[in-house]
Amino acid sequence: QVQLLESGGGLVQAGGSLRLSCAASGRTLKSYSMGWFRQAPGKEREFVAVINWSGTNTAYAESAKGRFTIAAENDQNTVYLQMNSLKPEDTAVYYCAASRMMGSTVQNRYDYWGQGTQVTVSS
Repeated sequence: QVQLLESGGGLVQAGGSLRLSCAASGRTLKSYSMGWFRQAPGKEREFVAVINWSGTNTAYAESAKGRFTIAAENDQNTVYLQMNSLKPEDTAVYYCAASRMMGSTVQNRYDYWGQGTQVTVSS
């Protein structure tokens, strides 16, 4: 059984930073891609960023480029999402997920999901 546990969310002012963590446990996920998605109130869940465990391949949503950085720490089985220059429109529940498909940006191709962590950015 795979477990993904997100942490690091919270309340931050616009322009601030947060680092989200996703700790993976259970079966080995080293052949999986690890993605971050988010869902704002009243909106559909959307892709944010994805990485493979070697860190050699990453992809970002346009809204995240230049502000967010995804990283994977193999030894810790943890994936991070560093979010800088946060905006009120970044307010959402952020989810970590694992996919057998390399570099997938499509949520229905993800096999395992965490419970999410709330990020609130005040103006």
